Order: sequence, then structure tokens, then C-alpha cells
Amino acid sequence: MSEKKRTRRTVAEKPAVDAVEVKPANDDGFTWLKDEDEKKEGLGLFIDTPKEENILPEVKMNEPHKAMNTVEKRSARKATVSRKTGETDITITIDLDGTGVAKVDTGIGFFDHMLISFARHGFFDLEVKVKGDLYVDCHHTIEDTGIVLGQAIKEALGDKKAIKRFGNFYLPMDETLVLCAIDLSGRPYLKFDLSLTVDRVGYFDTEMVKEFFYAVSYSAMMNLHLKQLDGENNHHIIEAAFKAFVKALSEAVSIEPRAEGKVLSTKGSL
Repeated sequence: MSEKKRTRRTVAEKPAVDAVEVKPANDDGFTWLKDEDEKKEGLGLFIDTPKEENILPEVKMNEPHKAMNTVEKRSARKATVSRKTGETDITITIDLDGTGVAKVDTGIGFFDHMLISFARHGFFDLEVKVKGDLYVDCHHTIEDTGIVLGQAIKEALGDKKAIKRFGNFYLPMDETLVLCAIDLSGRPYLKFDLSLTVDRVGYFDTEMVKEFFYAVSYSAMMNLHLKQLDGENNHHIIEAAFKAFVKALSEAVSIEPRAEGKVLSTKGSL
């Protein structure tokens, strides 16, 4: 037999129609093949394929893996909610898998600052458009924004499959320390323990901090605890509360890989 040129075939190549086995397979599972039509020989994998078919099963390389499908769906955890009453006209869009980009206009400077910080530190993309009856006071604008934000969070979460559900965070800000803990349980409850000693910060009435978080917790159907552990400056206390809230929320909405496709509840739903 003339000197043979050894070539290694892969299973992705189509076997020759008339390839026949001329030597037994070696330890690696490769066999010396000879193609009677093309007068070629080489080392490869012998595949017993009928002549009339002469093809390998089609491999769809661009077909998404199941896990990739899940990731793609989760990257679309986005919702837009609008609410219009005789007192306010509000539209909020939130993307839970964003990068922290915010576009906010509530007409209240300090409130805008809090919501922008919320988006930035939670890595949520957030767009808030509010027209409120500020000629009355800030109450309706802040409370109704909380209602719509909570609804948007709830809608973006969908069926809550594979989310961690629980989140907590200690947020220090100078002399202030605030704890926030969240359970996205579907059972709304607010436990609020902040000591605010002035009536206003800018054009934001401090009594509206509790009203805002109450509205968010009930419309998002979450269990929300906010507790001030230390602090004197009202600006610091409120800002620490907003940031602690979003850091805890960011943890609660994040994906637990080990629970993929399942809800973290013995009841099977949240």
C-alpha cells in the first residue's frame, strides 16, 4: 500500500458516500477510511450513514440555549405605567436590568434628587414624568408618584420567577445610618421608623417621606421596613432612606441562578 496521508475528520464534516472501513478503530475511536469514489484515504470517524441520506443531523448553531432565553426575557424586565387623576398626571418607565440612567421631572427639586439617586444606586433605568397640583402643595404629587412607581416595579417583575425575593441594606451617610429590609412577598406592609425633626427639606414636606414609601410598598405589594439607627440631619436621613431602599430592592429583584424557573415560595407564587 502506498504511503498514506493521515487527515483527521470531525463529526461536523459530511462522510463520503462510499466511505468504507478498511482498518479497525484505534484507541481514540478513529478509523482508517477509504473513499472509493474520490480515491482518498485518511484517519477519521466512521459513520454508518445510508447512501440516500448522506447527511448528519442538522445542528442549529444560532438556536438560543434555554438559559439564554431566560436571560433575554429578564433583560426585558421593563414596564411603563401611567395614571391620571384630577390632581396628577404621571407616567413612569422602569427597567430593572438597566444601568442607572434617569430622566426625572416631578416639579420638586429635592424629590427629583431622591429619584435620580434611586435609579443610579439601584442600576435601574428610570423615566418619571409628573404634572401635579403643586399650587395646592406637594402631597398629591409625591404620594401618587409612589403609587405609580410601585405599580411599575410590580409590573416589571412579572411572575417573580427566580428572583431572590429578599433584600436588606445598611446605608451610612455621614452621621446617619439607616436600615432597609424588603420581602417581595405579595403581602404589602410598611414599618417606618425615621425621626424627622423639620417640616421641609427644600420644597419637599418631610411628612411625605412616609406617605411615599407607604404608597410604593402597597402598590408594589412588598413588605418594607425602614429603620433609622442613627442620624440628625434631615436631608441625610431622607437620602439614606431612599438609597437604603433601592440597594435592598436591587438585591431582592436580582436573579438567583439556583432557582431558575421557580418562585422562591413554598406556596408556588408570590
